[in-house]
Amino acid sequence: MADPVTTAATMMDPAGLKAIGAGIAVGLTGLASGLAERDIGSAAIGAMAENESLFGKGLILTVIPETIVIFGLVVALLIS
Repeated sequence: MADPVTTAATMMDPAGLKAIGAGIAVGLTGLASGLAERDIGSAAIGAMAENESLFGKGLILTVIPETIVIFGLVVALLIS
């Protein structure tokens, strides 16, 4: 009878592990970007409610966390 630990270890496919790593890289950066953008967006809306001339700065600060997802995508492409 085969040992279950060695059987599971021989069934791990390197391509599958790369795909899991790439998915984790994009997924976690997307989550982190969403959390950061939530806080920045609410602060920007509060600032624009008091002073409408802050729209441009609020928009730029809201877009900055989205670059984190681009870095995660680059890492995922380098993994695979």
